[in-house]
Amino acid sequence: MSEPASISSGIAQRYATAIFELAKEDNALDQIASDADTLMSAHAESEAFRDLVHSPIYSRDQQQRAIGALADRMGLHGITANTLRLMASKRRLFVTRDLARQLREMIARERGEVTAEVTAARDLSDAQRQSLAEALKNAVGRDVNINLSVDERLIGGLVVKVGSKMIDTSIRTKLDSLQNTMKEVG
Repeated sequence: MSEPASISSGIAQRYATAIFELAKEDNALDQIASDADTLMSAHAESEAFRDLVHSPIYSRDQQQRAIGALADRMGLHGITANTLRLMASKRRLFVTRDLARQLREMIARERGEVTAEVTAARDLSDAQRQSLAEALKNAVGRDVNINLSVDERLIGGLVVKVGSKMIDTSIRTKLDSLQNTMKEVG
Protein backbone atom coordinates (compact mmCIF):
# COMPACT_ATOMS: atom_id res chain seq x y z
CA MET A 1 0.00 0.00 0.00
CA SER A 2 1.35 3.41 -0.85
CA GLU A 3 2.05 5.87 1.92
CA PRO A 4 -0.77 8.36 1.09
CA ALA A 5 -3.28 5.49 0.86
CA SER A 6 -2.02 4.14 4.17
CA ILE A 7 -2.40 7.55 5.81
CA SER A 8 -5.94 7.94 4.42
CA SER A 9 -6.84 4.47 5.61
CA GLY A 10 -5.53 5.27 9.09
CA ILE A 11 -7.54 8.50 9.26
CA ALA A 12 -10.70 6.71 8.10
CA GLN A 13 -10.08 3.89 10.61
CA ARG A 14 -9.88 6.31 13.55
CA TYR A 15 -13.12 8.09 12.62
CA ALA A 16 -14.88 4.80 11.85
CA THR A 17 -13.83 3.37 15.22
CA ALA A 18 -15.12 6.45 17.03
CA ILE A 19 -18.47 6.33 15.22
CA PHE A 20 -18.75 2.57 15.79
CA GLU A 21 -18.04 2.79 19.51
CA LEU A 22 -20.46 5.70 20.03
CA ALA A 23 -23.16 3.93 17.99
CA LYS A 24 -22.67 0.74 19.97
CA GLU A 25 -23.14 2.62 23.25
CA ASP A 26 -26.23 4.32 21.80
CA ASN A 27 -27.68 1.07 20.34
CA ALA A 28 -27.63 2.74 16.92
CA LEU A 29 -25.63 0.24 14.86
CA ASP A 30 -28.53 -0.38 12.45
CA GLN A 31 -28.86 3.35 11.73
CA ILE A 32 -25.09 3.74 11.36
CA ALA A 33 -25.02 0.80 8.92
CA SER A 34 -27.71 2.56 6.91
CA ASP A 35 -25.68 5.78 7.06
CA ALA A 36 -22.62 3.95 5.70
CA ASP A 37 -24.69 2.61 2.79
CA THR A 38 -26.10 6.09 2.13
CA LEU A 39 -22.61 7.64 2.08
CA MET A 40 -21.29 4.92 -0.24
CA SER A 41 -24.21 5.49 -2.61
CA ALA A 42 -23.77 9.26 -2.53
CA HIS A 43 -20.07 8.90 -3.28
CA ALA A 44 -20.73 6.48 -6.15
CA GLU A 45 -23.66 8.33 -7.72
CA SER A 46 -23.09 12.04 -7.16
CA GLU A 47 -20.29 13.96 -8.81
CA ALA A 48 -21.26 17.01 -6.74
CA PHE A 49 -20.84 15.00 -3.52
CA ARG A 50 -17.42 13.73 -4.66
CA ASP A 51 -16.41 17.29 -5.51
CA LEU A 52 -17.48 18.50 -2.08
CA VAL A 53 -15.48 15.90 -0.17
CA HIS A 54 -12.39 15.93 -2.41
CA SER A 55 -12.02 19.45 -3.79
CA PRO A 56 -9.63 21.82 -2.00
CA ILE A 57 -11.41 24.89 -3.41
CA TYR A 58 -14.06 24.82 -0.68
CA SER A 59 -13.14 26.43 2.62
CA ARG A 60 -13.50 24.51 5.87
CA ASP A 61 -16.57 26.58 6.72
CA GLN A 62 -18.18 25.94 3.33
CA GLN A 63 -17.54 22.20 3.60
CA GLN A 64 -18.85 22.12 7.15
CA ARG A 65 -22.11 23.89 6.24
CA ALA A 66 -22.60 21.86 3.07
CA ILE A 67 -21.94 18.48 4.66
CA GLY A 68 -24.16 19.42 7.61
CA ALA A 69 -27.02 20.34 5.27
CA LEU A 70 -26.50 17.14 3.26
CA ALA A 71 -26.38 15.01 6.40
CA ASP A 72 -29.72 16.49 7.49
CA ARG A 73 -31.29 15.93 4.06
CA MET A 74 -29.96 12.36 3.92
CA GLY A 75 -31.42 11.65 7.35
CA LEU A 76 -28.09 10.60 8.83
CA HIS A 77 -27.88 9.75 12.53
CA GLY A 78 -26.55 12.54 14.74
CA ILE A 79 -23.32 10.66 15.45
CA THR A 80 -22.57 10.35 11.73
CA ALA A 81 -23.63 13.93 10.95
CA ASN A 82 -21.55 15.42 13.76
CA THR A 83 -18.53 13.33 12.79
CA LEU A 84 -18.80 14.53 9.19
CA ARG A 85 -18.96 18.14 10.40
CA LEU A 86 -15.86 17.55 12.53
CA MET A 87 -14.11 15.92 9.58
CA ALA A 88 -14.93 18.98 7.45
CA SER A 89 -13.47 21.30 10.08
CA LYS A 90 -10.26 19.24 10.03
CA ARG A 91 -10.21 18.95 6.18
CA ARG A 92 -10.65 15.16 6.39
CA LEU A 93 -13.78 14.65 4.24
CA PHE A 94 -11.63 13.06 1.52
CA VAL A 95 -11.73 9.79 3.52
CA THR A 96 -15.55 9.62 3.56
CA ARG A 97 -15.76 6.59 1.24
CA ASP A 98 -13.10 4.68 3.22
CA LEU A 99 -14.86 5.64 6.44
CA ALA A 100 -18.16 4.19 5.17
CA ARG A 101 -16.45 1.01 3.94
CA GLN A 102 -14.68 0.48 7.26
CA LEU A 103 -17.89 1.13 9.19
CA ARG A 104 -19.64 -1.54 7.12
CA GLU A 105 -16.85 -3.99 7.91
CA MET A 106 -16.90 -3.25 11.65
CA ILE A 107 -20.67 -3.63 11.87
CA ALA A 108 -20.59 -6.83 9.82
CA ARG A 109 -17.91 -8.26 12.13
CA GLU A 110 -19.98 -7.27 15.18
CA ARG A 111 -22.98 -9.09 13.71
CA GLY A 112 -20.95 -12.16 12.76
CA GLU A 113 -21.31 -11.42 9.06
CA VAL A 114 -18.76 -11.34 6.27
CA THR A 115 -18.70 -8.98 3.29
CA ALA A 116 -18.31 -10.26 -0.24
CA GLU A 117 -16.94 -7.87 -2.85
CA VAL A 118 -18.84 -8.81 -6.01
CA THR A 119 -18.19 -7.40 -9.46
CA ALA A 120 -20.79 -8.20 -12.13
CA ALA A 121 -21.19 -7.32 -15.79
CA ARG A 122 -24.59 -5.79 -15.02
CA ASP A 123 -26.65 -4.95 -11.95
CA LEU A 124 -28.15 -7.94 -10.16
CA SER A 125 -31.85 -8.20 -9.37
CA ASP A 126 -32.95 -8.61 -5.76
CA ALA A 127 -33.65 -12.30 -6.41
CA GLN A 128 -30.17 -12.78 -7.87
CA ARG A 129 -28.56 -11.00 -4.92
CA GLN A 130 -30.53 -13.15 -2.48
CA SER A 131 -29.59 -16.33 -4.34
CA LEU A 132 -25.92 -15.33 -4.41
CA ALA A 133 -25.99 -14.41 -0.70
CA GLU A 134 -27.50 -17.82 0.15
CA ALA A 135 -24.91 -19.67 -1.97
CA LEU A 136 -22.08 -17.73 -0.34
CA LYS A 137 -23.55 -18.31 3.12
CA ASN A 138 -23.54 -22.05 2.45
CA ALA A 139 -19.92 -21.84 1.27
CA VAL A 140 -18.49 -19.74 4.13
CA GLY A 141 -20.86 -20.72 6.93
CA ARG A 142 -21.78 -17.15 7.92
CA ASP A 143 -24.23 -14.49 6.79
CA VAL A 144 -22.87 -12.59 3.82
CA ASN A 145 -23.33 -8.93 2.90
CA ILE A 146 -22.84 -8.25 -0.78
CA ASN A 147 -20.98 -5.13 -1.87
CA LEU A 148 -21.78 -5.03 -5.59
CA SER A 149 -20.01 -3.06 -8.29
CA VAL A 150 -20.72 -3.20 -12.02
CA ASP A 151 -18.00 -3.57 -14.66
CA GLU A 152 -19.42 -4.08 -18.14
CA ARG A 153 -15.98 -5.14 -19.40
CA LEU A 154 -16.55 -8.53 -17.73
CA ILE A 155 -19.07 -9.29 -20.53
CA GLY A 156 -20.84 -11.79 -18.26
CA GLY A 157 -20.35 -13.75 -15.05
CA LEU A 158 -19.08 -12.59 -11.67
CA VAL A 159 -15.90 -11.93 -9.76
CA VAL A 160 -16.45 -12.67 -6.06
CA LYS A 161 -13.97 -11.90 -3.27
CA VAL A 162 -14.67 -13.14 0.25
CA GLY A 163 -11.77 -12.57 2.59
CA SER A 164 -8.66 -13.89 0.84
CA LYS A 165 -10.62 -16.13 -1.55
CA MET A 166 -11.50 -15.04 -5.07
CA ILE A 167 -13.78 -16.77 -7.56
CA ASP A 168 -13.66 -15.43 -11.11
CA THR A 169 -16.35 -16.77 -13.45
CA SER A 170 -16.30 -13.82 -15.81
CA ILE A 171 -16.40 -14.39 -19.55
CA ARG A 172 -13.62 -11.84 -19.95
CA THR A 173 -11.25 -13.96 -17.87
CA LYS A 174 -12.23 -17.11 -19.78
CA LEU A 175 -11.59 -15.35 -23.11
CA ASP A 176 -8.22 -14.05 -21.85
CA SER A 177 -7.30 -17.59 -20.76
CA LEU A 178 -8.34 -19.02 -24.13
CA GLN A 179 -6.31 -16.35 -25.92
CA ASN A 180 -3.21 -17.22 -23.86
CA THR A 181 -3.69 -20.91 -24.58
CA MET A 182 -3.95 -20.21 -28.32
CA LYS A 183 -0.75 -18.14 -28.19
CA GLU A 184 1.08 -21.03 -26.52
CA VAL A 185 -0.08 -23.51 -29.19
CA GLY A 186 0.60 -21.28 -32.22
